[in-house]
Formats: sequence, structure tokens, C-alpha cells
Amino acid sequence: MIDSLLFDIPQLLGYQFFQFALLGGIIAALATSWVGLFLVLRREAMIGDGIAHTAFGGIALGLLLDIHPLITALLVSILAVFGISYMRKKGLAKSDAAIAVMLSLGFSSGLIIISIAGGFNVEIFSYLFGSILTIDHTDLLIVSLLGVASICFFGIFYKELLAMTFDEESAKVTGIPVNLFSFGFNLLVASTIALSIKVIGVILVVALMVLPGLAALQLKRSFKGTMVATVGFSIMSVVIGIFLSAIYNVATSGVIVFTAAGIFLITVVSHKLM
Repeated sequence: MIDSLLFDIPQLLGYQFFQFALLGGIIAALATSWVGLFLVLRREAMIGDGIAHTAFGGIALGLLLDIHPLITALLVSILAVFGISYMRKKGLAKSDAAIAVMLSLGFSSGLIIISIAGGFNVEIFSYLFGSILTIDHTDLLIVSLLGVASICFFGIFYKELLAMTFDEESAKVTGIPVNLFSFGFNLLVASTIALSIKVIGVILVVALMVLPGLAALQLKRSFKGTMVATVGFSIMSVVIGIFLSAIYNVATSGVIVFTAAGIFLITVVSHKLM
């Protein structure tokens, strides 16, 4: 059994679709891990789930209009994240209620569009549950552009985002344009969710964003150490998940999430034993 697995791995690496899957998955893991950790620290983790489900409406619209679904998902995600932010700032709804409003609107819009188009098809299901092994040149280009933009944003404005996350009022006093950076961070959240949909799917995207960060926080390291661990756990989850799903022919997104959950469980147990 072990010999056959060792034989399968180099064979898999020779296929272009598998190379695309690994590259796209690693880029998505980098972006989601950074964004996810900040969302966890800001106690806004469920916004990922809300935006992902709202993006379902954008995916359905893209398929109906024959536009690449990731592009329309990105546009709808941006509208949703700013809709949530607007409702919170104006006192129209608390954070959880605002997320619920956008989630229900986006998902129901997707269902209406699908019914108009004649019902569900295989492509819709690939976005609902993820289909990383079917990433093509266009998908990889979009994921790469969005991923690079997310990584650059964090790399350049790391200190400002860190200050806002732990003490927003102090950040304002020191002269950081909090509203501007909040605008940029909201864009980052929307783009990261959009690029992750092809990898992990609408249903499970929040798990990939949250679990690596939670696992890293169990290690009780400095913030930089926690960030490095988060990125490492996220990439590990995606790479292991892709290999295992390809070898055993099971759902990739499910294996990725189970791997991330397994890493989280190991860190929790290790922390309790120390």
C-alpha cells in the first residue's frame, strides 16, 4: 500500500491540472490564513461565512450571464462586505444580524437566478463545494492576482492593521487613518473569500479561514510567530488535502477542512499536555 502511494505522488506531480491545483491552493492558503487570523482576533470570523454565502448569488449571476463566476462573486462579495459595514455603522443592525441579512439576500438571489436558468448543474455544485482539481489557466490567473494583492496589502500595511486590530482608538490617536484602512481591509476580505471559493467552496470557506488561525493561537507565540504558524498550518492543510483527495478519490474540500481540523485538535491537545 505504501509503495503504491509513493508511486502515485511523483506521477500526480507530472500532471498540469495537479500543478495548477497545488499552486492555486497555496496562494489561497496564504491569503486566507492572514485574513482569517485578523478576523479571529477582531471577533469577526463569521463574516467570512456570510460573505461566502452571499457570493453564491454572484456565482449564479456569472454563470447566467456567461461571465467568469469568480469575477461576479468578487463584485457581489465587495457589495456585501460594505453593506454589512454600513448597517453596523449606521446602527441599522448589529454585526451578526447584518451578516445574516446579507447572507440570506445573496443566497436567495442565487437560488432565484438558478431557477430562472433552469436549475442546478455540475458547475454550480463545483463552486458550492469547491473543485480545486479543475482549476484552469483563467482560474489560476484570477486567484494569483487576488492573492498577490492580498499579500502585498498585508506586507505593506502590517503595522497599521495590527494597531487597528488590538486598539482601534489608540490607532486613531496616533494618526492612522482607521476608516481608510478599514475600507482596504474590507476589500481584502471580499477578494480573499472570492479567490477561496474555487479551492474550498462556498460551504466550507470559513473553515479554511478560521481553523489555521485558531490552531496557531494555541501555541501562545508572539504575533509574528502566530502569523507564521497560521500560514504554515493553512498551506499544510491544503497541500495534504489535495494529495490525499487525489490519491483516494474523495472530495478535496472536505479533506482540506478535516486536515485543518486535525491540526487544530493536535495543537489543543499538545497545549493541554504542556
